[in-house]
Amino acid sequence: MKIILAPDSFKGTFSAAEVCRAFASGVRRVHPGAEILELPLADGGEGTLDVLRGATGGEFFFCASRDPLGRPLTVEFVMLPRGEALIEMARSSGLALLAGSERDPWRAGTFGLGLVIKSALELNLEALTLTLGGSATVDGGVGMTRALGYRFFDKRGKPLDLEGGRILSRIARIDNRDTDKRLAGLKVRALCDVRNPLLGPSGAARVFAPQKGAGPEMVEKLEQGLANLALRLREDLGREVTAVEGGGAAGGMGAAVVGFLGGRLTPGIGYVLETLRFERALEKADLVITGEGSFDDQSLGGKVISGVLARARNSRVPVAVVCGRHPGGGPAAVDSGAACPLKVFSGDDLPVKKAAGVLLDLDDLSLLAERAARLTGAR
Repeated sequence: MKIILAPDSFKGTFSAAEVCRAFASGVRRVHPGAEILELPLADGGEGTLDVLRGATGGEFFFCASRDPLGRPLTVEFVMLPRGEALIEMARSSGLALLAGSERDPWRAGTFGLGLVIKSALELNLEALTLTLGGSATVDGGVGMTRALGYRFFDKRGKPLDLEGGRILSRIARIDNRDTDKRLAGLKVRALCDVRNPLLGPSGAARVFAPQKGAGPEMVEKLEQGLANLALRLREDLGREVTAVEGGGAAGGMGAAVVGFLGGRLTPGIGYVLETLRFERALEKADLVITGEGSFDDQSLGGKVISGVLARARNSRVPVAVVCGRHPGGGPAAVDSGAACPLKVFSGDDLPVKKAAGVLLDLDDLSLLAERAARLTGAR
């Protein structure tokens, strides 16, 4: 019997690798002789560096950078064996780097991310992959590009050196003549699990800025600033970004990847599963156990579980989801097609924990994985 363990992290509690180990202990109690393949996953956001580095034998590099408010810090990135740098935006521009009282997208910028990219360029890259997610910023990537040599001027022709969203409305001209020449010909992509555009009701400012500390007035100012940035990109660089699907990701960083770096956006989970050769791993598998903190409607829209489920369905392998919460309640069947039955095993099924309002621990995850291995029919 072959069982694949392929969970996401349980955000704020356990890494995907920790969840894998807990699942494995539960499965072995039921099937001690089974072949168990542990494949911790991420959707292209926070945690992706650790997942891919561990699976590919990539090498960590460390460099000097800045946090969203300009304070110095050391940031790590990964060089994959194929000459590709993998940089996690959240490590230099992440919301988790700021105290609650410091969260302010008007001042928080992405200059530090640009410094990390500059350090990676020293390694003669063939490709650059950025993971978007968890950012503290809504600056349309302007800070990042300033670190890479882009220059921005106000209507009087004076250079702008502001950080954060406050620079956006003041930009009257973009100059790319001094950009880092090593960017030319570099294959750039960003992993992105949202489809929000740069502007509008579902755009970067109106959807994500409030999560980063912006009040209603600031949200509207950021929206106006991002609209101005899009105009300048179109008129000064000939790049149209308002229609880019995912352009609003990470405070407009999705649009910056396309507009400034000439890159493309791609679903994060697809990239991760391809890199880990997940479809090959599914060969002769009897069961996949995946999971995340909360299994809800968003889980089936570009997240880890949706990617796992789609590929398992193609290979006709049953799937079990272990989660902390499942708003539908209980072990519930999800319509995923008769060829790929799916069952859900949730912390909601543990009455003592649910009644006490206690968060799940690793022993609980092990117990739920044991139930999944015992109750889910394997071929």
